[in-house]
Amino acid sequence: MSTREIEQIKKYVRAANYLSAIQIYLQDNFLLQRKLNSDDIKPRLLGHWGTCPGINFTYANLNNLIKKKKCEILFVLGTGHGFPALQANLFLEGTLGEFYSEAKANEKGIKYIAKNFSWPYGFPSHTNPGTPGAILEGGELGYALSTAYGAALDNKELIVACMIGDGEAETGPTAAAWHLNKFLNPKTDGTVLPILHLNGYKISGPTIFGKMGNHELVNLFEGYGYEPMIVEGNDDKIYNDMHLVLEKAYEKIIHIKSDSHTHREEKNRTTHTHREKENQKFPMIILKTKKGWTGIKELNGEKIEGNYLSHQVVAKDAKTNPEELKELERWMKSYKFSELFHSEKGFAREVLDLIPHKDFRMGKSRHAYGWKIYKQLHLPNPEKFAEKISTHEKSSSMKKIGEYLNEVFAMNQKNKNFRLMSPDETYSNKLDSVFKTTKREFNRPTEKWEKDIGKDGRVIEILSEHTLQGLAQGYILTGRHSIFASYEAFIEIVSSMVDQYAKFLKVSKETKWRKDVASMNFILTSSGWRQEHNGFSHQNPSFISGMLEKNNCDARIYFPPDANSSLAVLKKCLESKGRINVLVAGKTLEPKWISVKQAEQELKEGLAIWDFASDKNPDIVFTGIGDYMTKETLAAVDYLKKNTKAKVRFVNVMELTPFGFGNETCKNQVNFEKYFTRDKPVIFNYHGYPTDIYSFLFDQENHKRFSVHGYIENGSTTTPFDMHVRNKTSRYHLAIEALEILARKRIVNEKTAKELIKDCERKLREHRDYIIKNGKDPEEIENWHWKEVF
Repeated sequence: MSTREIEQIKKYVRAANYLSAIQIYLQDNFLLQRKLNSDDIKPRLLGHWGTCPGINFTYANLNNLIKKKKCEILFVLGTGHGFPALQANLFLEGTLGEFYSEAKANEKGIKYIAKNFSWPYGFPSHTNPGTPGAILEGGELGYALSTAYGAALDNKELIVACMIGDGEAETGPTAAAWHLNKFLNPKTDGTVLPILHLNGYKISGPTIFGKMGNHELVNLFEGYGYEPMIVEGNDDKIYNDMHLVLEKAYEKIIHIKSDSHTHREEKNRTTHTHREKENQKFPMIILKTKKGWTGIKELNGEKIEGNYLSHQVVAKDAKTNPEELKELERWMKSYKFSELFHSEKGFAREVLDLIPHKDFRMGKSRHAYGWKIYKQLHLPNPEKFAEKISTHEKSSSMKKIGEYLNEVFAMNQKNKNFRLMSPDETYSNKLDSVFKTTKREFNRPTEKWEKDIGKDGRVIEILSEHTLQGLAQGYILTGRHSIFASYEAFIEIVSSMVDQYAKFLKVSKETKWRKDVASMNFILTSSGWRQEHNGFSHQNPSFISGMLEKNNCDARIYFPPDANSSLAVLKKCLESKGRINVLVAGKTLEPKWISVKQAEQELKEGLAIWDFASDKNPDIVFTGIGDYMTKETLAAVDYLKKNTKAKVRFVNVMELTPFGFGNETCKNQVNFEKYFTRDKPVIFNYHGYPTDIYSFLFDQENHKRFSVHGYIENGSTTTPFDMHVRNKTSRYHLAIEALEILARKRIVNEKTAKELIKDCERKLREHRDYIIKNGKDPEEIENWHWKEVF
């Protein structure tokens, strides 16, 4: 690179570094037109300086590559608290000013971004939905790389430059995400260019990667399947090397992708040469710069640049300490910003010339604005897969969902905008019908005995829930559709990650220029109620509780009671936009209670009275929430109907939201009295923790009339019915409670009630003895079915 080109990039970086620094410190005197004084310093100094110079250096060099190659690059920033740098670059390239009218690249704009950074009702301290071009909530580390790979799926011309801090690289989510290079097909997917920024320190100490030598780093990332390229040095050398490495990386990417088109895969080729060709390594960059590069070198006898002390705010007492104020001013003046910006003429030509054409600016990548690319999925009619109502002939909800998803894949093959993510559980969760149309994607050689796996699949399996969640987020936020299917107990692994995504959605809805994209859809199966064979560790409905704690309508939890209703719910989820949908359904063979049309009708309000199991003017109301809970509750209703003259109503709840028993409008709750009467006792049998439901009932009049059964953290390796016994959700526990209530109300004769209660208690004792002896539930439990005519 010529000296002139190096100087041009240096000037751009100086401008970006200055703009980054003043965002952290200044509330006035933004151009240093007079001596800096304490009144110019913000009352609260917030933000992170240490990573900003490396971000600015990288952004400038990526701009240079874009201008030369006219390539499309989406920038994903993992070091979320490096936001002052990202905002400085968005400001310089003009993108920020397109979304915030006061952020034009002039003196007023400089004042606007500096004054409002980390200021109440201004810009947050990290990347957020208000950031143009952002597809990642920057508040929690570890998710950038998987999100970047999600964005690259099915975007074959796109390069996603993902900048990862060396602190972030220590996280488990990032560690697993390095393997995603094995899931991208060079012919059909885009490319991720990871840029690992090694500045050596975290908040208060060194990073692991910062203490590794170059040989060790190269070996590590070669083992991951990359071609690592190290950029380091001072002054002109690091600028020249970054230019050369980016050019080399770009040419390598183009070569691999071109090679993938010209060399078609031959079946069953297993030669060493072929395997090496198939395993061509995509590049990644290891950028080594000093933490706080170009900032204050020393302060108060402490090393700052190149040390952890530059991580956040340097000279944090500048407002009250004259010596620190003097050092801060000396630092800011070192950028000679007056050479780069004139209050009337604006930025110097050398700075502006590095900015790509407006169609190629990284902040305006069309892929970051997924709602502009979004296409509705073609969805089949659930009736096509429906089965006749029957409690004798049973069906698996997950098998039906698998059949439906297979048709979704078939109907959307041309658009290539739908993916299924699963942590090695597609078969286990009975979703394998999808393999009639697609495969599990894996960009590595396969053996002839390995089935349903190849380079052109649309199912991704990796035993890292974090990685799959990141893939789904990146895929959805760039305008496509996804389903994430998991064992119920282990989806909790990504609860914090989903919480970050929920925050991203919430703020997106408050950001007027952002529009809705497809919903994040989860399928939770292999639930705790049928994880009796795997034991206590596999029994955990906490994820549901976490979603119900949100104070908005973005989260919807669905509990379809059978296979037909699962189909109706799935279609509704795939049609929706801007939500987090959680579909909770079992995979075992269970009764078919209602038709698809009945399910669709019930979904309008989220719950329904099931007439076939209900009497008019009931004495007591039973409510089932969840497929296994519904069956046990109806078995209890059946027991009472056979043995008493009590009038019973059965209500099925299919949808919950954070505001209660769900309906289309979420906050406008259903007519509670219509379903649960004004004053009759109500017994709920709920899939998750009872406290979820009690929180909805607290404001109801006479709330003591409600009783909630659910998972109470009892379990083991046992039988399916014993899981209900241990958690007091069995038909016998429900019947006992109902009989006690009805006896107190003198609806059932006290003597009769006591005899029936003894009968239930006897059945529970006999059940325990039976399973200890035989290892399975008795026939009367396994083969129970509703005998009434529907």
